[in-house]
Amino acid sequence: MLGAGSVSAFLGFNLGSLALKGVSTPDGRPTTKFASAKTSNSQQSGVTLLKEEEILKIVKSRIEGKAKAAQSEKPEEDDEDINKKQKPQEKPQEAVEEKPQPGFPVSAESEGVSFAVQSARYSGGDLLLKVKMQNKGKDSVRFLYSFLDVTDDKGRTLSASTEGLPAELPANGPTFSGTVIIPTALLDDVNKVSLSLTDYPAQKLKLDVSDIPVAR
Repeated sequence: MLGAGSVSAFLGFNLGSLALKGVSTPDGRPTTKFASAKTSNSQQSGVTLLKEEEILKIVKSRIEGKAKAAQSEKPEEDDEDINKKQKPQEKPQEAVEEKPQPGFPVSAESEGVSFAVQSARYSGGDLLLKVKMQNKGKDSVRFLYSFLDVTDDKGRTLSASTEGLPAELPANGPTFSGTVIIPTALLDDVNKVSLSLTDYPAQKLKLDVSDIPVAR
Protein backbone atom coordinates (compact mmCIF):
# COMPACT_ATOMS: atom_id res chain seq x y z
CA MET A 1 0.00 0.00 0.00
CA LEU A 2 2.87 2.38 0.74
CA GLY A 3 4.37 1.66 -2.67
CA ALA A 4 1.10 2.28 -4.47
CA GLY A 5 0.61 5.56 -2.58
CA SER A 6 4.12 6.71 -3.49
CA VAL A 7 3.58 5.97 -7.17
CA SER A 8 0.23 7.86 -7.28
CA ALA A 9 1.77 10.87 -5.48
CA PHE A 10 4.62 10.99 -7.97
CA LEU A 11 2.27 10.83 -10.97
CA GLY A 12 0.05 13.61 -9.54
CA PHE A 13 3.04 15.85 -9.03
CA ASN A 14 4.22 15.35 -12.62
CA LEU A 15 0.73 16.07 -14.03
CA GLY A 16 0.46 19.28 -11.99
CA SER A 17 3.88 20.45 -13.15
CA LEU A 18 2.91 19.89 -16.78
CA ALA A 19 -0.38 21.80 -16.34
CA LEU A 20 1.34 24.85 -14.79
CA LYS A 21 4.14 24.93 -17.32
CA GLY A 22 4.27 28.32 -19.18
CA VAL A 23 2.20 30.19 -16.53
CA SER A 24 4.21 32.96 -14.90
CA THR A 25 3.40 35.22 -11.98
CA PRO A 26 2.78 38.96 -12.64
CA ASP A 27 5.84 41.15 -12.46
CA GLY A 28 5.40 43.31 -9.37
CA ARG A 29 8.77 45.02 -9.58
CA PRO A 30 8.54 48.87 -9.59
CA THR A 31 11.44 49.21 -12.04
CA THR A 32 9.44 47.46 -14.75
CA LYS A 33 6.49 49.87 -14.37
CA PHE A 34 8.79 52.88 -14.64
CA ALA A 35 10.40 51.49 -17.75
CA SER A 36 7.06 50.92 -19.52
CA ALA A 37 5.82 54.41 -18.55
CA LYS A 38 9.04 55.92 -19.92
CA THR A 39 8.59 54.04 -23.21
CA SER A 40 5.01 55.34 -23.67
CA ASN A 41 6.09 58.90 -22.92
CA SER A 42 8.85 58.68 -25.49
CA GLN A 43 6.32 57.49 -28.13
CA GLN A 44 3.97 60.38 -27.38
CA SER A 45 6.81 62.86 -27.50
CA GLY A 46 7.43 61.78 -31.13
CA VAL A 47 4.34 63.76 -32.31
CA THR A 48 5.52 67.28 -33.29
CA LEU A 49 3.13 70.23 -33.24
CA LEU A 50 3.36 73.01 -35.86
CA LYS A 51 3.73 76.58 -34.72
CA GLU A 52 0.95 79.10 -35.36
CA GLU A 53 3.15 81.13 -37.73
CA GLU A 54 3.88 78.11 -39.91
CA ILE A 55 0.16 77.23 -40.08
CA LEU A 56 -0.71 80.78 -41.17
CA LYS A 57 1.99 80.69 -43.85
CA ILE A 58 0.64 77.41 -45.26
CA VAL A 59 -2.97 78.68 -45.32
CA LYS A 60 -1.90 81.96 -46.94
CA SER A 61 0.09 80.18 -49.68
CA ARG A 62 -2.88 77.94 -50.50
CA ILE A 63 -5.28 80.90 -50.71
CA GLU A 64 -2.90 82.80 -53.02
CA GLY A 65 -2.52 79.72 -55.24
CA LYS A 66 -6.31 79.35 -55.66
CA ALA A 67 -6.66 83.07 -56.41
CA LYS A 68 -4.01 82.89 -59.15
CA ALA A 69 -5.69 79.86 -60.70
CA ALA A 70 -9.06 81.66 -60.73
CA GLN A 71 -7.50 84.74 -62.37
CA SER A 72 -5.83 82.60 -65.02
CA GLU A 73 -9.17 80.98 -65.94
CA LYS A 74 -11.19 84.22 -66.01
CA PRO A 75 -9.39 85.85 -69.00
CA GLU A 76 -10.14 82.75 -71.09
CA GLU A 77 -13.84 83.08 -70.29
CA ASP A 78 -13.73 86.80 -71.10
CA ASP A 79 -12.05 86.05 -74.43
CA GLU A 80 -14.81 83.59 -75.30
CA ASP A 81 -17.49 86.21 -74.50
CA ILE A 82 -15.68 88.81 -76.63
CA ASN A 83 -15.37 86.38 -79.54
CA LYS A 84 -19.08 85.59 -79.33
CA LYS A 85 -19.96 89.30 -79.37
CA GLN A 86 -17.57 90.10 -82.23
CA LYS A 87 -18.66 87.10 -84.32
CA PRO A 88 -20.99 88.38 -87.04
CA GLN A 89 -24.43 86.90 -87.10
CA GLU A 90 -25.10 84.56 -89.94
CA LYS A 91 -27.64 85.89 -92.37
CA PRO A 92 -30.49 83.56 -93.28
CA GLN A 93 -30.15 82.10 -96.72
CA GLU A 94 -32.59 83.48 -99.20
CA ALA A 95 -35.03 81.03 -100.71
CA VAL A 96 -33.93 79.90 -104.12
CA GLU A 97 -36.69 80.28 -106.63
CA GLU A 98 -37.42 77.31 -108.83
CA LYS A 99 -36.75 77.69 -112.51
CA PRO A 100 -40.05 77.87 -114.39
CA GLN A 101 -40.99 74.89 -116.51
CA PRO A 102 -41.42 75.42 -120.23
CA GLY A 103 -44.83 76.97 -120.91
CA PHE A 104 -45.27 78.22 -117.31
CA PRO A 105 -46.63 80.21 -115.60
CA VAL A 106 -50.11 80.22 -117.09
CA SER A 107 -52.26 82.91 -115.48
CA ALA A 108 -55.53 84.83 -115.59
CA GLU A 109 -56.75 88.05 -113.91
CA SER A 110 -60.16 89.52 -113.20
CA GLU A 111 -61.24 92.47 -111.01
CA GLY A 112 -57.75 92.74 -109.52
CA VAL A 113 -57.60 89.04 -108.59
CA SER A 114 -54.86 86.93 -110.22
CA PHE A 115 -54.80 83.15 -110.57
CA ALA A 116 -51.59 81.55 -111.90
CA VAL A 117 -50.47 77.95 -112.43
CA GLN A 118 -46.73 77.87 -111.73
CA SER A 119 -45.86 74.25 -112.56
CA ALA A 120 -47.24 70.77 -113.23
CA ARG A 121 -45.75 67.45 -112.10
CA TYR A 122 -46.85 63.86 -111.61
CA SER A 123 -46.53 62.24 -108.18
CA GLY A 124 -48.09 59.13 -106.64
CA GLY A 125 -50.75 58.64 -109.30
CA ASP A 126 -51.82 62.31 -109.35
CA LEU A 127 -51.12 65.41 -111.39
CA LEU A 128 -50.16 68.28 -109.10
CA LEU A 129 -50.68 71.83 -110.36
CA LYS A 130 -48.93 74.42 -108.21
CA VAL A 131 -51.14 77.50 -107.99
CA LYS A 132 -50.67 81.07 -106.72
CA MET A 133 -53.49 83.52 -106.00
CA GLN A 134 -53.49 87.21 -105.04
CA ASN A 135 -56.08 89.93 -104.57
CA LYS A 136 -54.94 93.47 -105.41
CA GLY A 137 -58.46 94.86 -105.36
CA LYS A 138 -60.16 96.99 -102.73
CA ASP A 139 -62.61 94.32 -101.57
CA SER A 140 -62.02 90.86 -100.15
CA VAL A 141 -63.09 87.91 -102.32
CA ARG A 142 -64.37 84.52 -101.22
CA PHE A 143 -64.16 81.23 -103.14
CA LEU A 144 -65.80 77.84 -103.01
CA TYR A 145 -63.44 75.40 -104.71
CA SER A 146 -66.08 72.74 -105.25
CA PHE A 147 -67.15 75.04 -108.10
CA LEU A 148 -63.72 74.82 -109.75
CA ASP A 149 -64.18 73.54 -113.33
CA VAL A 150 -61.42 71.42 -114.85
CA THR A 151 -61.55 70.31 -118.51
CA ASP A 152 -59.08 68.60 -120.83
CA ASP A 153 -58.14 69.53 -124.39
CA LYS A 154 -60.93 67.28 -125.66
CA GLY A 155 -63.60 69.18 -123.71
CA ARG A 156 -64.21 66.51 -121.11
CA THR A 157 -64.86 67.51 -117.52
CA LEU A 158 -62.35 66.18 -115.00
CA SER A 159 -62.74 65.76 -111.25
CA ALA A 160 -60.18 67.55 -109.12
CA SER A 161 -59.47 68.56 -105.53
CA THR A 162 -57.55 71.45 -104.00
CA GLU A 163 -55.13 71.76 -101.13
CA GLY A 164 -53.86 74.87 -99.35
CA LEU A 165 -55.90 77.44 -101.30
CA PRO A 166 -57.54 80.14 -99.15
CA ALA A 167 -61.29 80.37 -98.71
CA GLU A 168 -60.98 84.18 -98.78
CA LEU A 169 -58.50 86.56 -100.39
CA PRO A 170 -58.18 89.79 -98.37
CA ALA A 171 -58.05 93.12 -100.16
CA ASN A 172 -54.51 94.19 -101.14
CA GLY A 173 -53.32 90.98 -99.52
CA PRO A 174 -50.26 88.78 -99.98
CA THR A 175 -49.80 85.92 -102.42
CA PHE A 176 -51.27 82.57 -101.39
CA SER A 177 -50.05 79.20 -102.68
CA GLY A 178 -51.87 75.90 -103.07
CA THR A 179 -52.27 72.83 -105.23
CA VAL A 180 -54.87 71.51 -107.64
CA ILE A 181 -54.82 67.69 -107.69
CA ILE A 182 -56.08 65.67 -110.69
CA PRO A 183 -55.96 61.82 -110.81
CA THR A 184 -53.69 60.58 -113.60
CA ALA A 185 -56.26 57.92 -114.57
CA LEU A 186 -58.29 60.73 -116.14
CA LEU A 187 -55.39 62.07 -118.21
CA ASP A 188 -54.83 59.37 -120.83
CA ASP A 189 -53.89 61.03 -124.11
CA VAL A 190 -54.38 64.47 -122.55
CA ASN A 191 -51.82 67.17 -123.37
CA LYS A 192 -53.47 70.27 -121.89
CA VAL A 193 -56.05 71.13 -119.26
CA SER A 194 -57.97 74.29 -118.39
CA LEU A 195 -59.20 75.70 -115.08
CA SER A 196 -62.16 78.01 -114.49
CA LEU A 197 -63.01 79.63 -111.15
CA THR A 198 -65.45 82.29 -109.97
CA ASP A 199 -66.01 83.97 -106.62
CA TYR A 200 -68.78 82.85 -104.27
CA PRO A 201 -71.55 83.81 -103.83
CA ALA A 202 -71.37 87.11 -105.74
CA GLN A 203 -69.84 85.59 -108.92
CA LYS A 204 -68.62 89.00 -110.05
CA LEU A 205 -65.32 87.77 -111.44
CA LYS A 206 -64.26 84.80 -113.52
CA LEU A 207 -60.76 83.36 -113.72
CA ASP A 208 -60.10 81.20 -116.80
CA VAL A 209 -56.64 79.60 -117.06
CA SER A 210 -56.50 77.76 -120.36
CA ASP A 211 -54.05 75.46 -122.16
CA ILE A 212 -52.00 74.31 -119.19
CA PRO A 213 -49.42 71.82 -120.55
CA VAL A 214 -49.60 68.44 -118.75
CA ALA A 215 -48.06 66.07 -121.30
CA ARG A 216 -45.75 63.46 -119.73
